[in-house]
Amino acid sequence: MSNSDYTPASDRYTNSVGYQFCGKSGLKLPLISLGLWHNFGDVDDAQEALKMIHFAFDRGITHFDLANNYGTPYGSAEKNFGKIMKDHFSAYRDEIIISTKAGHDMWPGPYGDGSSRKYLIASLNQSLQRLNVDYVDIFYSHRYDATTPLEETMGALSDMVKQGKALYIGISKYPEDKAHEAYQILKRNGTPCLINQDRYNIFTRHIEQNVLPLAEENGVGFIAFSPLAQGLLSDKYIHGIPENSRAAHSYGFLQKNQITPEVVTKISKLNEMAANRGQTLAQMALAWCLRTPEVNSVIVGASSVKQLQDNIDAIQNTTFSNDELWKIGELG
Repeated sequence: MSNSDYTPASDRYTNSVGYQFCGKSGLKLPLISLGLWHNFGDVDDAQEALKMIHFAFDRGITHFDLANNYGTPYGSAEKNFGKIMKDHFSAYRDEIIISTKAGHDMWPGPYGDGSSRKYLIASLNQSLQRLNVDYVDIFYSHRYDATTPLEETMGALSDMVKQGKALYIGISKYPEDKAHEAYQILKRNGTPCLINQDRYNIFTRHIEQNVLPLAEENGVGFIAFSPLAQGLLSDKYIHGIPENSRAAHSYGFLQKNQITPEVVTKISKLNEMAANRGQTLAQMALAWCLRTPEVNSVIVGASSVKQLQDNIDAIQNTTFSNDELWKIGELG
C-alpha cells in the first residue's frame, strides 16, 4: 500500500505530451521523457525531485530514464526514484516505463565496470533492489566495451528478458558497425533490440548519417539524450556563465572553455530564431530534435518544475520551414 495521498491528474492522457511507437515495436514512448542523471541524487533537493516526478506523470510523461550510476553518490538516483515509486506510484506501476543501464564505472574492483555478463547481471539485480521493482521495462548496455565479446554482452541482455527481469533491451552510444552487429545477435537470440539511445542536438548531428538510418532499417527505435547540449542550447549562457550553472563547476561534461565567443554568437542567433517562432531556445532545440519521426522521444533533464514545464511546451510547435532548417544547419 502507498502511504501517499498523491492522485494523478485525471486528464494525464487526454492532455498529454503525446506518444509515438518505439521503432517497429508495439511500445509507445512519450515524446518527452524525464532523465534522472542530474537532480535526483542524495545531494539534491528531494522535495523538488518529487514535485518533478508528480508534475511529469500528471502531463503524461510515463518514461523515466535512469542508470546504475546516476546520482551522487552512485545509485542514489535509482534509490530515490525507487522510494518515490513505492510511496507514491505503487498503484500505477503498469502505467510507467522505467529504463536503466549498466556499462560505466559503478563499484570497485574488476567486476564493477564494462560489459561482462557478471557485471551486467549483477548490476541489474542491484538496480531492481534500489528501484523497489520486480522488473525494468528497458535495460540498456550503456556503452560499447571493446574488451568484452559482443556475443557475451548481448547474451546477457537476452537472458535478462528471458528471465523476466527486463521487458525490452537497448543499446547506447554504440559505434555504427557494432550497433549493426548487436542488432543481428539480439534478433538471432529472439530478443530484438527495442531502442538505441545516443546524443543528438543541433550541435551534434553525426547520427543522422548512419545511426538513425541503421536503426530504422532494423526496426529499432531511437531516443535522444542531451538535446539541449548540457544547457548550451538555452539562453543561460548568452550573457556569461551563471554561478550555479553546469559550466560554472569544475566537474561535469560542460566546461567553461567550451563556451567560446563563437559559440555564444551561434547561441544568440539561434535564440533570435526561437523568439521569432514564439519559443525559447530550449523549446526550439527540443522541437528540432522531434521534427523527424525517426526520433521517438527526447530525454530532458530538469532541475525544477518550471524548467520542466518550459520543456513540455516545446511540443506546441515542432514544424520548421525549409529556411529555418537551413539556418539552423548553418549554425549547428
